[in-house]
Amino acid sequence: MLKSRIEIDPLLGRSLVTTEPVKKGDIVVEESPFAVGPKQNSGIVCLGCYRDLIFGEDGDSLDRCEKCDWPLCSACFDALDHKDECAIFAKAKVHFAGNVSEDGVCTQLDCITPLRVLLAKEFDPNRWELEIAPMEYHNEERRKLSDVWNADFVNIAQYLRGPCRLADRFSEDLIMQVVGILEVNAFEARTVQGYALRCLYPITGILAHNCVPNTFRTIHPSEGYRIRLRAMCDIGEGQQLQHSYTYTLNGTAQRQEHLKAGKFFTCECKRCKDPLELGTNFSTFKCSKCEDGWLLPTNPLDSSCDWKCTLCSFKTSNNAVQKALTVMQAEVAVIQAMEPSPQKLQETEKLMRKYCVVVHPLHFVQIGLRQSLIEMYGRVAEYELAELPDVMLEHKEELCRQVLKVLDVFEPGLSRTRATLLYELHVPLVLLAKSGFIAGVLSAEALREKLLDVIGILRECVDILQYEDPETQEGNLCRVAQQAMEQLTQSVEGLTGDE
Repeated sequence: MLKSRIEIDPLLGRSLVTTEPVKKGDIVVEESPFAVGPKQNSGIVCLGCYRDLIFGEDGDSLDRCEKCDWPLCSACFDALDHKDECAIFAKAKVHFAGNVSEDGVCTQLDCITPLRVLLAKEFDPNRWELEIAPMEYHNEERRKLSDVWNADFVNIAQYLRGPCRLADRFSEDLIMQVVGILEVNAFEARTVQGYALRCLYPITGILAHNCVPNTFRTIHPSEGYRIRLRAMCDIGEGQQLQHSYTYTLNGTAQRQEHLKAGKFFTCECKRCKDPLELGTNFSTFKCSKCEDGWLLPTNPLDSSCDWKCTLCSFKTSNNAVQKALTVMQAEVAVIQAMEPSPQKLQETEKLMRKYCVVVHPLHFVQIGLRQSLIEMYGRVAEYELAELPDVMLEHKEELCRQVLKVLDVFEPGLSRTRATLLYELHVPLVLLAKSGFIAGVLSAEALREKLLDVIGILRECVDILQYEDPETQEGNLCRVAQQAMEQLTQSVEGLTGDE
């Protein structure tokens, strides 16, 4: 039985609240999608499995549906998701041109997911009226973004009503309402193979936002993309369920920009209103005029505010800070675009040292660089695990602990990102413990204690990932972590037996 209910707040609209105390890991919402389909602005993808397809400049490809000629790989010729739209395209004799813009977007596929929502509306009108129609779609705000609105109107509304001959079934207003509902409420998901798509969930889609969420979601592709929303931490009765609709490891200005552009609201959570971001200094710059001062925004929600030093009288404009940040992010983007290699690792280290005199050690740019380094240490040539000296293993350990330090604040409890970092952390800890034992620095008992600590880290990793679909990348990581935990447990038992 679900432990949440819908409430309507005069200011916030519909939201979910708990109906009883909820324990960490408990399911608060579980539902199947109303519709699924390709992401907006995707390339040419199979309309069954969503993998990228290669079409020639003249639109030539063998990956076409035998009935309607739209993109479909040979493994998906009987895909149920494509069946109804296929009949529409075939009847209207709509040709799929296979055109892709310079940025890799096939605008002709933008109509697919809205069309699937419209067809689902016809199939289940009661569910539409009760669950989908009341969802926010912000068309007044979207209309002000004239270029985006006009493109959607032409590529989706007019295309479905014109060439696809659906004018007698769907009005322009209804189609644009569906486009808005998807834009504001849809969730990205991944197939078992890792291909991206988007899903529309009526109940989960109305969750309130918070930059420190108290829920996390798992989407299960092997169960028809069924979603399960669970408590990230213990939640009391009558509390609002909150999810993050932006990346929690971005700074306040970046999160606000994303939410305004895609969700059309300003977040006023405790984290966003706090210049220190709950004590983490996640967006803090170093003062350029004194040695120990920090630059903080006087009002993080005001893009025209000044930034002032905590020690001296220096202040600067928000525009100046954001320009400096833009330069930094451009430098980071150049390195992140490189293929994983010794050079990329070394350049990332250089950039992190360079920014030490510009921003706080826990600034989100530095945290992002640390995440990149964590992924590379032990995996790229010249830095494989077998080759890493103790000093580099200690460095990887410290990188993991710094990122975990901010996750403890922003994603407390059952965080998927936390689980991944815990797995990364366990590797250098095991190797350092074994190295110390071999060198005679650690006794057998000291080695045992360190391995028991690592087992605890892996247990937490497994506890978090146990809820993931077993067929996904996260589900596979859960199995690997479980195996590593069992092997270490045997090692510890062996040490006890030796004693």
